[in-house]
Amino acid sequence: MFHTIYPYVILIFFLVIPPSCKTTTNTNNSDVCIYTEFGTMYVKLYDDTPIHKTNFLSLTNKHFFDNLLFHRVIPSFMIQGGDPDSRNASSGSLLGNGGPNYTLEAEILPSHFHKRGAIAAAREGDATNPYRRSSGSQFYIVTGRTYTDEELDKIENYIQQQTFYTLYLQYLDKLKKQEQKTNQNPDMALLSVFAHDSARMVLSHQPPFKFTSEQRNIYKTIGGAPHLDNSYTVFGEVVQGMDIADRISRLERDKNDRPLHDVTMKISPVKK
Repeated sequence: MFHTIYPYVILIFFLVIPPSCKTTTNTNNSDVCIYTEFGTMYVKLYDDTPIHKTNFLSLTNKHFFDNLLFHRVIPSFMIQGGDPDSRNASSGSLLGNGGPNYTLEAEILPSHFHKRGAIAAAREGDATNPYRRSSGSQFYIVTGRTYTDEELDKIENYIQQQTFYTLYLQYLDKLKKQEQKTNQNPDMALLSVFAHDSARMVLSHQPPFKFTSEQRNIYKTIGGAPHLDNSYTVFGEVVQGMDIADRISRLERDKNDRPLHDVTMKISPVKK
């Protein structure tokens, strides 16, 4: 008898638990709410990343994110979710490769950086994704930590190196595709030399990557994940509820950074 009654009781409980996603004085510029068992996060989506904003709102309205997990969490760094394979995933299963079968054109803007609270699109690495296209649904929220000037100097050099590497991969991809139109077995060593020289020439005419004074100040006082700048599309920020993200990030996790306790999400548009 108890085995037949309990499931219905639990179902009713979860149906009534999500509160209404309405704005308050502190959240009137937010666009969506992310509900979790630990509380609600209010998120503002940026207008100048229209591809990502439109896509996120479209998935939200289709209830795509409902009951998906925050499947990867790292303290003082970020929490990640949006993998459709995480819905009802068995304990210990490896997650992070799912999506809606499409990717999004990158919208990487200097004005949007990985400060604490930033929400950005996950993606495959540069080696297989040199144009840095975003996952169609997976996203992460930066919890981050603070950095010193010395650390930020080193990160600037790292980002500059990554910029060269990505540009090299883009040129190599273009040269390979162009050469394959007439030659099915192009000389990749030679193409690599051409791509390397092209990338170096382009960067020689550009100033090296530097954080602005505002970015440095935020990374030193509020924190974030500066090493991800200029590589991933930041398309919004949490305007209220970062304490919720912090709690999720500190959960005990397995070797793949999946929380041992499943944390599901429900995302709804804000009623203004």
